[in-house]
Amino acid sequence: MSMVFFAQFILSFFASFSFGIIFNIPRRHLVASGVTGALGWIMYYFLSQTIGIEPLISNFVAAITMTSTAIFFTKRLQAPLIVFVTCGLIPLVPGGKAYESVRAVVENDNLAALDSGFQAALIALSIAMGIIITEMMYELFNIIKRKVSNR
Repeated sequence: MSMVFFAQFILSFFASFSFGIIFNIPRRHLVASGVTGALGWIMYYFLSQTIGIEPLISNFVAAITMTSTAIFFTKRLQAPLIVFVTCGLIPLVPGGKAYESVRAVVENDNLAALDSGFQAALIALSIAMGIIITEMMYELFNIIKRKVSNR
């Protein structure tokens, strides 16, 4: 089991790392963006494959993990958050469901196309909500921290 997790971590790391190269982010941020994507994917894989939690919730929690890691690297490396979130998001994108939806459209199976497309949209929405909620909580924490320190 641990070998599977290690392989999943390495492959998702290189996926995020490679997209960092494609997106032309600074070299000093490539490893951090790879780690961000890998930790998000490992959380998703653990929740969905090991525990058996629904994909919507697994993606939501993975997006929270990925965004929290991105915030950590943003503070540590003094870089914009978007650098790490964009690359870290790559392993979580529901490309398989979107492909199934398009394939069903081509095969004229409208019911399957609607089902797959709706699932892909819900997964994408759960990822977006995980990112937004994490960023909002971080900003709220900073506002409260500033107010308390000004007293």
